[in-house]
Amino acid sequence: MILSILLVAVGFTALIFGANWLVDGASSLAKKHNISDLAIGLTVVAFGTSMPELLVNVISVVNGHSDILLGNIVGSNNFNIFFILGVAGIIMPIAVKSSTAWKEIPISLFLTVLLLLQVNDYFVNTDSTTHFLSRLDGALLFILFVLFLYYIFTSMKEEGEISQEQEVKVAKNVVLKIVGGLILLIAGGQFVVNNSIEIAQKLGVSEKIIGLTIVAIGTSLPELTTSVIAALKKNSDIAIGNVIGSNIFNILFILSVSSMIQPVEYNTKFNLDLYVLIGGTLLLFGMMFTGKKIKVVDRWEAIILLLIYIVYTGYLVMLES
Repeated sequence: MILSILLVAVGFTALIFGANWLVDGASSLAKKHNISDLAIGLTVVAFGTSMPELLVNVISVVNGHSDILLGNIVGSNNFNIFFILGVAGIIMPIAVKSSTAWKEIPISLFLTVLLLLQVNDYFVNTDSTTHFLSRLDGALLFILFVLFLYYIFTSMKEEGEISQEQEVKVAKNVVLKIVGGLILLIAGGQFVVNNSIEIAQKLGVSEKIIGLTIVAIGTSLPELTTSVIAALKKNSDIAIGNVIGSNIFNILFILSVSSMIQPVEYNTKFNLDLYVLIGGTLLLFGMMFTGKKIKVVDRWEAIILLLIYIVYTGYLVMLES
């Protein structure tokens, strides 16, 4: 038991360092092509910090642990909205650009509702009590993912020149960081999934709860670190872009890849957690029009987000007792 806990901690450490290296390397490439901070937050940084979820989910789907897979994604998205934005917003009120308020947040909301409909088979006539996120569902999500990338890169590219010194730095470091980051992510993902399942079995805790809490929070540590650092540096674009972008990536890219590898069986108990995620995204959208300044997540609003997450997590734990 103690060894399993230590190995989970080792896995999370590898995931954090791996994601950071991958983000640094990928961000260097993005800066080379003059992409804005918000675009980097919504894509490169969001993708890099979502790599732990991807690796954990691929390992989970191959081994048939659907509850770990779904709990990881839904739990991570809830953690991103409520906890990470809550903490970052307490550190510094987060100014949100109009494009994020009117486009990216509604896109995230639409995708969460679409996922809820897909996993409950609202688009399929079936009498079966067993629900799946099918390969066809995954293919649709992946097509939407490609369209989202196209939207970002056509709407947010900025003009600018990169210095010769930056060119040399990119050439020296980017390959090592990306390759090293991927290696750590793969190893960390294996440690987290295998040992979290072992802990759950020994404690008699369901894989659903393990996925929604321990695994989800662990794989979201890169997002937490990135957004907190961005808030400390007063970079609202990265702080909000990382969270919204990560939530979109988790649904469009990670779930699409996972379900195309193998259809994912859906436990309808996750509906409550999806409702919470939909409510949280709606609440965030509403916060764009409240407070002293519009399109700002004020400190008091951030505190509300954080308190909701604490109550929600307490409720999950209470259900298991």
